[in-house]
Amino acid sequence: MIMACSSSHSAPPEISIIFKQEPPQSKKQVTYRIPALIYISDKQTFLAFAEKRKTPSDTDADVLVMRKGLWKNDNNQVKWVSDQQVFASACLPNHRTMNPCPVYEKQSETLFLFFICVPVGVSERKQIKENKNQARLCYITSKDAGETWSAVSDLTADVIGEQEKNWATFAVGPGHGVQMKSGRLIIPAYAYRYTVKTVCTLCCCLSLCTPYALAFYSDDQGITWKAGQQMDVESCECQMAEIVGEKGSSTLYCNARTRLGYRTEALSNNAGEDFDTVLSSNKLIETGNGCQGSVLSFLEQSSPPQTWLLYSHPSHPKKRVDLGLYLNKSPLDSSGWSDEPLMILHHGPSAYSDLVEFEPGHFACLMECGKEHENEEIAFLLFKLPEKKL
Repeated sequence: MIMACSSSHSAPPEISIIFKQEPPQSKKQVTYRIPALIYISDKQTFLAFAEKRKTPSDTDADVLVMRKGLWKNDNNQVKWVSDQQVFASACLPNHRTMNPCPVYEKQSETLFLFFICVPVGVSERKQIKENKNQARLCYITSKDAGETWSAVSDLTADVIGEQEKNWATFAVGPGHGVQMKSGRLIIPAYAYRYTVKTVCTLCCCLSLCTPYALAFYSDDQGITWKAGQQMDVESCECQMAEIVGEKGSSTLYCNARTRLGYRTEALSNNAGEDFDTVLSSNKLIETGNGCQGSVLSFLEQSSPPQTWLLYSHPSHPKKRVDLGLYLNKSPLDSSGWSDEPLMILHHGPSAYSDLVEFEPGHFACLMECGKEHENEEIAFLLFKLPEKKL
C-alpha cells in the first residue's frame, strides 16, 4: 500500500490562501470547505470554488463562493484579482448548496458549475435513515469565464427520474468534471442505495445502505444530460479522468473514496455509461474513515505521447495529514501507482483537494489545509513534477 514517504523532506511549494476560516470565537464564524478548481486556457484564468459554511458541519453549509485568478506566464504566477464572489443564483429556496463540480465545454465556451441543493437542516444521515432522497441536481452556467452566471437549472426529475426512488441520497464530485476528446461532458457522482433492506440481529434491525459511483453525461454540449449506471462495488466521493491510448482508444477512469481501507478504481469503455472493470491491486490506501481525493490525466511529452495519471490525497493511513501527490505511468493497471508520494503538497493537516493541468507539464492544486486543523483554510499552489523521481 502507498504510505507517506519518510524521506520527503523537501520544502513545500509556495502557496496562496484563497479562503480562510473565521475562528469559532469570531462573531462572523465562517468555514470554507470542499474545494473545486478549473482553468480556462483561452482566458488564462483559474476559478476556485468552495462551500461557505456557518460551521465546519455539513448541515451548516450555506452557499457557494468563487475567486478568480489570472496566470501570468512571464513570471509563472497567479494574481487573484477579486474578492470572493457569492453565488446568489446557485441555490433553491430554503436549501443549502453543496459540492461544487465545474466542467468547461470548449466548443461553445460554456462553463457549467454543477452542485446539489439539500433542504436546510436535512442531513445526509437523515436521508439515509429515512431512505428518502431530498437532494436536487442543479447547475448554473457562464459564457464569460465566470464574470456573469445564469439562473439555476434543476435537472433532478429529467436526469434521475425513477432512479430517485432507489436512492437514499446522492451528490456530485466534488471537484472538477471532464470533457472527453469525443466532446462528451462528464460529471462524477455517487448515490447511496439500499443493498439489503433489513438485517435483523439479536438486538435490532438494520438497513444496509452503500454508496456507488456513476457519471452524469451530455453529448450535446450540455443541453441534455443522462445518468449512467452505478458501479457494483462501494464507491463514494469520486473524480474521473480520460485515458487515451497510443492508438486513440478512450477509457474513462474513476477513483473513489470508500470505507474499505483502500480506494476503488474502475474503468469504463463506453465513456461513463457504466464501469464494467474494477481494478483490484488495492494499492492506494484510504485515510481513516475515508477522504476525498483528486485525480487528473495528462499527456506525458514522449513520442508518441502517453497518458499518465496524477492523484492527490492525504498520505497517512489514519489521519488527514501530509497531502501527497502520486503518479501512475500505466493508468490501466492500478499496480502502476508510485510506492511513495512524488512530493508532499502540504506538510501537516490537509484533506480535500482538486488538481488541474494549466499548461503542458504545469499543474495547480486547490486544497484544504492548516497548521492545527485541515479546515483552517483553502490554499492554492502551482507545481511541476520532480524530474528526478519520474
